[in-house]
Amino acid sequence: MLPIIQVRDVSKQYRVTRSAMVAPTLREVFAAKIKSIVGENGHSAYNDELFWALRGITFDVRPGEIVGIIGRNGAGKSTLLKIISRIVKPTSGEVNIFGRVGSLLEIGTGFHPDLSGRENIFLNGAILGMSRQEMRRKFDDIVGFAEVETFLDTPVKYYSTGMYMRLAFAVAAHFEPEVLILDEVLAVGDAAFQQKCLAKMKQVSAQGRTIFFVSHDMMSVRQFCSRALLLEGGKLVADGDVIPVITSYLESIGLQ
Repeated sequence: MLPIIQVRDVSKQYRVTRSAMVAPTLREVFAAKIKSIVGENGHSAYNDELFWALRGITFDVRPGEIVGIIGRNGAGKSTLLKIISRIVKPTSGEVNIFGRVGSLLEIGTGFHPDLSGRENIFLNGAILGMSRQEMRRKFDDIVGFAEVETFLDTPVKYYSTGMYMRLAFAVAAHFEPEVLILDEVLAVGDAAFQQKCLAKMKQVSAQGRTIFFVSHDMMSVRQFCSRALLLEGGKLVADGDVIPVITSYLESIGLQ
């Protein structure tokens, strides 16, 4: 079976500006000010540092796979998803995707706070690439899944974080992309909604669609994913069956 996603030697570098003066004293502040007045040369207060968020990532994904991406904070998980979602470009390497991509990377991405839930469904659907006819056909299912009927005509700026997430997930899940990318979607919401999300994702996968799923909840990864990728320091250090990869991760953080 041909892959639906090909990731080839992908690296991403960021330029980070950091203050070179750590917690300056009042004396140091006055001294720097006086030097600037009298024209003495001093060192810059800021240094640019180059940071590699990803280094040489390569893998293929077949249609219908549910891939969990795990690792510590700062390992490069979200950066990888943003590159696959075409939100950011890699510094080097390439990603080839043979299908439509739907992603939910941050709560409320694509929502306008002053528009109602109803209006934002159509706005977010259009951003994801859904036709107006498609959105109308799926509108009732989206609203029913999100459980926001009572607040459908309320501006979303008054929504709770949980309501935001429910509505955003409902739109993304009903978009029916060939590749669905989800970053910590189960971090918000009660246990009932989390199980509802998992059931929906399993349904999407059963239809032959591919899912990328980032989570720090190893139980959800174990329960839901058929494959796992482990990132450490921007590098892919393990790729394979879920349980061995999770075991490697837990050992690396001293929990196994």
